[in-house]
Amino acid sequence: MTKAELIQEIEALKAELAQKDTKIAYLLEQFRLAQQKRFGKSSEGDPGQGELFNEAEVLTAPVAAPAVQTIEYQRKKAIRKPLPKDLPRERIVHDIEDKTCDCCGGELHQMGEDISEKLAFIPAQVKVIEHVRPKYSCRHCEQTGTSVNIKQAPVPTSPILKGYATPSLLSQIMTSKYQYGLPLYRQEAMFKQYGITLSRKTMADWMMRCATLFKPLYERLHELILLEPVIHADETTVNVVKEDKSTCYMWLYATDRLVIYDYHRSRSASCAVDFLQGYNGYLQVDGYQAYEQTEAILVGCWAHARRKFKETEIAQGKTKSGKVSWALNQIQKLYGIEKAIKEKTPQEKYAARQQKSLPVLNEFKIWLDKSALQVPPKTAMGKAIGYCLNQWPKLIVYLQDGQLSIDNNRAERAIKPFVIGRKNWLFSHTPNGAQASAMLYSLIETAKANGLTPYDYVTYCLEQLSSAGTDIDKLLPWAVKAKLT
Repeated sequence: MTKAELIQEIEALKAELAQKDTKIAYLLEQFRLAQQKRFGKSSEGDPGQGELFNEAEVLTAPVAAPAVQTIEYQRKKAIRKPLPKDLPRERIVHDIEDKTCDCCGGELHQMGEDISEKLAFIPAQVKVIEHVRPKYSCRHCEQTGTSVNIKQAPVPTSPILKGYATPSLLSQIMTSKYQYGLPLYRQEAMFKQYGITLSRKTMADWMMRCATLFKPLYERLHELILLEPVIHADETTVNVVKEDKSTCYMWLYATDRLVIYDYHRSRSASCAVDFLQGYNGYLQVDGYQAYEQTEAILVGCWAHARRKFKETEIAQGKTKSGKVSWALNQIQKLYGIEKAIKEKTPQEKYAARQQKSLPVLNEFKIWLDKSALQVPPKTAMGKAIGYCLNQWPKLIVYLQDGQLSIDNNRAERAIKPFVIGRKNWLFSHTPNGAQASAMLYSLIETAKANGLTPYDYVTYCLEQLSSAGTDIDKLLPWAVKAKLT
């Protein structure tokens, strides 16, 4: 074999070895990511179900102090917040029996008192309300044989016709499930404690009827969200037993004061197109391509971009490169600017972003273009860079308007109650049930977004919707806020 042939073979072996090294590094990255996904703790999420079981121990466990600790500032002592003044109070006086002085035998006089407050909990009270409607007839008509005219007060309005559920009971069941994630079978057991047999099937039927009552209000909220200048959107899976598809989807659309859930059996673009109905304002999303077919101006999410680099940091393990740290630092600069201008007006935010954020973004874009030529695209780092470059036109849209956010966290916060509830009740039985859940979740989350207590708001709406001819606009959260607070 000639020298030239040996050199050529060596070069081929080097290339093959480099290719294998790249493949091994990729497989190690995938292994670390899989380990983190299965066993690791999410840095951005809420505690999982397992962690909730030892919540008290975790929150009260002492934190081990490091061997050397230097305190360069004074830590404020935690102050317990006083109990609300509007809570009912029961005064119990602990007085002494002997009110004479131990020294001289003289009579003691009260010079003051010490008061310590203790919070007591009274379990929910369940009572039966009897609606009595006396009947009246005419004695004269009875004696003369004339047809008897009986008078009686009309039947009181009720959300469930011929049922014994009151608005307060329906609101309790609804908020327990859709606000606090308590499945109906657990509520069935709770009612049994009070000697009340209330089956989950009955409660499920009540929720379906409530959804029917709330449909006009839900549709009005849908109309109003399309008038908003900025909408945040997201979607998550939901298991519906009586659907021919194994995985269905709950879509989420949110603004500062509105939260709308929309159930569909698929994740196709037509779902978003149908809901948005020609909406041409700003739509902040996570990069899912289905939103491309809407008429909205799409805004990217820097939280998702940052998440890609955080995954890279995990995938690279102890051998992480300086590139990922540099990228995360640049994104942190953008978030630092947003934190500083959080309370500013939209006009002030726009000016600050043009002055401070734009140079950081320009530098980041140059780095992305350069790094894309140096990093294999299939590695975690390559995927993070590729995501940013593909989404770049959308990631910089937030510079255009001070009303826009740097990320889509508003939608992720709004969809989280549904995701947490899903871990408890696991699935919907029918498509109609899933759509009813979408309506009821929308109502409760919109109430929360407007600073209302969902139980009070749902009770009030049920009382009003029981009567015909209710003005839906008078039931909007901001229209009833003064009455309920």
